[in-house]
Amino acid sequence: MEKNKNISPRLVRSDRSRESSDLGRKRTLKGVVVSDKMDKTIVVSVERVKEHPRYKKRYKVQKKYKAHDPENKYKVGDKVIIQESRPISKEKRWIVI
Repeated sequence: MEKNKNISPRLVRSDRSRESSDLGRKRTLKGVVVSDKMDKTIVVSVERVKEHPRYKKRYKVQKKYKAHDPENKYKVGDKVIIQESRPISKEKRWIVI
């Protein structure tokens, strides 16, 4: 059977389907510690560049994540890498690696 070449590209499944090696992989993000006032918790600000869909201008977007720091060793201004984990509390779903 030959593939039908008249099918719309939106209807065809993308080539980015998850491989078996990607299923267990946890996301990691790089950011800067903006608060360390809580016990065993830090707030990490992660910055990324986004592009406007119509005007194509690039701009920075920041998002803050609460991350688990069991030893309280990171202070404000430190650059850290955080990794996705199981929920630790109501808002904490990341750990410092």
